[in-house]
Amino acid sequence: MATLEFFFDCSSPWTYLAFARLPDIVKRTAAKVVYRPILVGGVFNAVNPEVYDRRANPDARKASYYEKDLADWARLANITIGKPKVFPVRAVSMMRCALAADEQGALLPFARCAFEAYWGALKDVSQRPVLEEVCQKAGLAPAAILARSEAEDIKSRLKANTQELIARGGFGSPTMFVDRTDMYFGNDRLPLVEAALLRH
Repeated sequence: MATLEFFFDCSSPWTYLAFARLPDIVKRTAAKVVYRPILVGGVFNAVNPEVYDRRANPDARKASYYEKDLADWARLANITIGKPKVFPVRAVSMMRCALAADEQGALLPFARCAFEAYWGALKDVSQRPVLEEVCQKAGLAPAAILARSEAEDIKSRLKANTQELIARGGFGSPTMFVDRTDMYFGNDRLPLVEAALLRH
């Protein structure tokens, strides 16, 4: 059985697309998936800081196509991706909560609800009331998850995941590894990921 590591941050729309499409690939390949929450802002700061300049000074033609491209992919994946007023969003609390949810076997429901809250309902997922709502929708006790998310070992684990991705050559979200060393970046690489899983 091949193993797929999925390094992700819920603040990325392209990651939401890959997250939504991945279950079908898992069914077809019988792969084992290990979900690894990260802070994509930490990755950008370390190895890809030019992303901030591109956001601040977008080319009008490319920006227009970007919106169409995102809408086309969202339609294909059967999810809703809107334009949150708060973008980029401070995702640190959300991704720490994802790790806390993982300890309860609920990482996937939490991540799904977080993606939906931010990209579908366009809510500011950096705010505690919104995270409480996300936890509740995922079937988790909000107070317990939020308290656990502030523990030092959770904070250290999120930082370690982020630093590990950088050390392994990653530069954004989603980044995927098939059997540890075969790296793929981005939602549009999922056909290549599937082919690699089938080979392995």
